[in-house]
Parts: sequence; C-alpha cells; structure tokens
Amino acid sequence: MQINGANVLVTGANRGLGRQFARSLVERGAAKVYATARRPELVDVPGVIPVRLDITDTTSVAAAAVAAPDVDILVNNAGISTGANLISGDLATIRREMDTHFYGTLNVIRAFAPQLAGGAILNVLSAISWLAFDGAGAYHAAKAAEWALTNSARLELAAQRTLVTGLHLGAADTDMMAWYSGDKAAPEVVVAAALDGIEADRTEVLADSWSRQVKAWLAEDPAVIYREAAAALTA
Repeated sequence: MQINGANVLVTGANRGLGRQFARSLVERGAAKVYATARRPELVDVPGVIPVRLDITDTTSVAAAAVAAPDVDILVNNAGISTGANLISGDLATIRREMDTHFYGTLNVIRAFAPQLAGGAILNVLSAISWLAFDGAGAYHAAKAAEWALTNSARLELAAQRTLVTGLHLGAADTDMMAWYSGDKAAPEVVVAAALDGIEADRTEVLADSWSRQVKAWLAEDPAVIYREAAAALTA
C-alpha cells in the first residue's frame, strides 16, 4: 500500500494526531486527503478536503461515505479521553467513551469497507489498550474493545485484501495529553511510524518505547505487570 497517489480519509483531523496525519499525508503525496471533524470549519491544514463527520452518528457517517466515495486508506483517529473510572465514574460518560472508540470506529469501518478492497485501515489505539490506569478506566476498556475490533475486522476483511493495522503509543505531545508531564512523543514521529507501517503492510505498529514495553509485559502475571508499570512511572 503506497501513500503517494492514494485517497485517504482521516477522522478527527482538526487537532492533535489527526491534524498531523492530514499534514503528513499531504506531504507524502496523497492524491486526496479527506480531513473530517464534527466541525469541519476548524480543519486548517492546507491541501485537504474538509468533511463533516460525527463518528457516533450513523447518519453523519453515511453522508461522509457518500462525500468521499473513493477512499483507499481509512485512518480511524477520532477519540476522547474523559478521565472516568468504571466503578465511580458517571455511567453516561463511560458510554460516551465506548460509543466513540468502539461503536464509532465500527460505524466508520462498516460504512467505508466496500471502498477499501485492496486498501488499508489504520486504527489509532494505545498502550492503554493493554494496561489499566486509575483515572482512565473508561478509556482503557474502550481502547481494549477497539483493539479487539481491529483484530476481528482484519479477519473479516482479509478476503477483500484490506490491510487492517493497529497503532499503539504511550503519550504524544498533543493537547489531549497536555496534562501529562512524562515523556511524550512528537506527533510527527508517531504519524511517520504509522504511515511507514501501512506502506510495509504491517498489522501492528508500536510507535514508542512505552508501547513496546507494555506489549512485552503482556506475557507476565498481572501482579508483575502492574508492579513494574508503577515502578516505571515513578522512576
């Protein structure tokens, strides 16, 4: 799968990683970059085609599929982080996380799948797909569900030769992570790793040292995982 000459749609392209995806795709020679957002007037990347899209609204998703009928690569980047825990958090807020990361991503994949035979899907996941944190219970559960969705979609779309890639990262230096004082990867580095992964037909991209470390912990007993994660965070 080549970026140069491809038609690409990016969800949540008005800020953060989505904005960087749109910019990097233009720089790499994508023929068209559909940059979507709930408020497309906020998309400010030169050379893209702004499209209105709320991934949690099936009517909006269907309209976007009509507005962008020639997509080769779909980048599912749109997301939220509410800070809600599962036991003490507001249930409606928890549902918003799941509606966005799982059902919203599924809505978009289902709508665009017919266009993507021989193409690619990139789902922006997280190291938190695999590791829970106090204060991010809803995000962890929703990203874990999106990881499972990514793996299932890969199997279901294999017959039409659609590459489905999961991108995992720890923290990127975006406004969503402005509160975090630890190490953060530059958005352009994360996006470059993701796009290189698509061009290399990779099913998984680990964009930074934190995502690689968390992936390596998965074979451990949970007691070991969370002890080592706590030690790493306080080091």
